[in-house]
Amino acid sequence: MSDKIPEGNRSARERLAQQREREKGREKRRRTLIVSSAVVGVLALAAVVGLIAANVGKDSSGDSASGPAITPSGATGEDSLTLPVGASDAPSTLTIWEDFRCPVCAQFENAFRDTITELVEAGQLKVDYHLATIIDGNLGGKGSLRAANAAACAQDVGKFAPYHDVLFRNQPPEPDDAFAKNSRLIELAGEVEGLDTPGFRSCVEGGEHDSWVQKSDTAFREGGFQGTPTALLNGESIFPKKGDEQISVENLKKWVLEANKGKKPGTATPSAPAS
Repeated sequence: MSDKIPEGNRSARERLAQQREREKGREKRRRTLIVSSAVVGVLALAAVVGLIAANVGKDSSGDSASGPAITPSGATGEDSLTLPVGASDAPSTLTIWEDFRCPVCAQFENAFRDTITELVEAGQLKVDYHLATIIDGNLGGKGSLRAANAAACAQDVGKFAPYHDVLFRNQPPEPDDAFAKNSRLIELAGEVEGLDTPGFRSCVEGGEHDSWVQKSDTAFREGGFQGTPTALLNGESIFPKKGDEQISVENLKKWVLEANKGKKPGTATPSAPAS
């Protein structure tokens, strides 16, 4: 009997061996990518912490987050980190964590803004906004912080909701740190009636709420959330889906109305903003 392996069988075995090696290579690369991503995340967080530490004690230039956390007028919730929109006695609450540089946040806002506004105005829903700055940590820059501070400045005069919408409608591409420029944030304030005032400009340029924004970002990072946007309806995650149902305009309305069945719409108006 011949000891030789038929040519056809040899080729098949060689192809199988090569395929196995390719699969091992892909698995190795996948594991390396996962580990690398985790390391990048840790380094990004370390960079943010280092940046805050480096700015402690410097004069106020609008770029640091040193000093005490100055809470925006009308902020509520634990540690006063919530910017509320809508009737405080609305039967359902939509909690949203966002970053003004986050492109998926802009997609979420632009897709659901009209529906959320409709539900808020009908007293069916109130929205608790929370701000994060994860893109600054991941890509570098200050746009998330600067925009969040400007939004908090708008909150001081009761203009958070319209200014929040303007920022997301005019969001620059993710790598473009255009929101780091206070001049751009002040320019966009011109699209909100009555917002572009000397007081607002001073608040933006002085970084009045920077430390409060960083406190909010720390709460986000320690809250176990997966990313931005995070959207919770009465404490239950609804983005990108609720249970087995994908989020959509129709489903969002359905979920809110189901949760509110038999409950009266809210009528309480938010407290008056500071002068």
